[in-house]
Amino acid sequence: MSVKKSALRVAAATVASGLLTVGAVALAGSASAATVGHHATSYQFQTIDNPRDLTFNQLLGINDEGVIAGYFGSGAQGAPNQGYVIPPFNRGYFSNENFPGSVQTQVTGLNNRGVTVGFWSSMNNANLVNDNFGFVDVNGHFRNADFPTGDPASPPVDQLLGVNDNDIAVGFYTDGQGNNHGYEYNINTGRYSTVTDQGAPGASLTAAAINDRGDVAGFVTNGGVTDGFIKFGNRTFISLSVPGASATSALGVNNYDEVVGTYTVGSGSSAVMHGFTWTPQHGFRTVDDPHGVGTTTINGVNDFGQLVGFYVDANGNTDGFLAAPQH
Repeated sequence: MSVKKSALRVAAATVASGLLTVGAVALAGSASAATVGHHATSYQFQTIDNPRDLTFNQLLGINDEGVIAGYFGSGAQGAPNQGYVIPPFNRGYFSNENFPGSVQTQVTGLNNRGVTVGFWSSMNNANLVNDNFGFVDVNGHFRNADFPTGDPASPPVDQLLGVNDNDIAVGFYTDGQGNNHGYEYNINTGRYSTVTDQGAPGASLTAAAINDRGDVAGFVTNGGVTDGFIKFGNRTFISLSVPGASATSALGVNNYDEVVGTYTVGSGSSAVMHGFTWTPQHGFRTVDDPHGVGTTTINGVNDFGQLVGFYVDANGNTDGFLAAPQH
């Protein structure tokens, strides 16, 4: 997800125009956890930046083999987003992955079957207003995947943000009025279906991640308020909102329904962002990279509880990180 520097980036920083915001939790209806604690699990953090641009990296997804998806480049004119994947056996090796003929690419998600998803742009404008198109890469074979809408934004904005091992991808498109609409895309059949919040059908919704059971995580903006959510298959929709936060966004989910994302405390120049994990059993826990307390976003989680994301360091650079749980 992505946006302007002051705003939260969905899966990453949108190459396009399009501001993305974030999301909230409680089992049964809507929810809010009683407390936000420090995670009982401790993490070992590792900063991972592509040497081609040490000033801007975002790590967005990690599969169970430890392969990481991400990109470098802020998206400012002359510093286009460029996608990559990182193998688990060499964290210093960055394999370029860019949609053929694109000016900018973000690799936002991947599964355990060799499929990656993301979005690309044909533009790199100074005003950061660029077109966005979703893509799927199956073992090196790229294809576009954009929700068929009769009311697209101008320029169009469509992003795929996550994919599961059943080859179901999720993402969103932006309509002509500036609202986001979440959807699922079946890579094998080419069929699209919408992801909605029945309690707020007119809200702006971003589907950011999906696990193998079909549980979808993302965030909804309604009346200026952004809350995260997890939707269990086609059934229960749970709103996730960190207590005391001004905004919550869910950005990743694994097969144990561990949800990760970011929440904001305060607003304007005083706003700070923290990473979080949430589980149905334990609720919310704050997890910040020690070099980026107050500037941390967690974007992906695998079934071993490894986390990836990014933070802003003391020099103002955006750095990718990997956090491995220590048991």
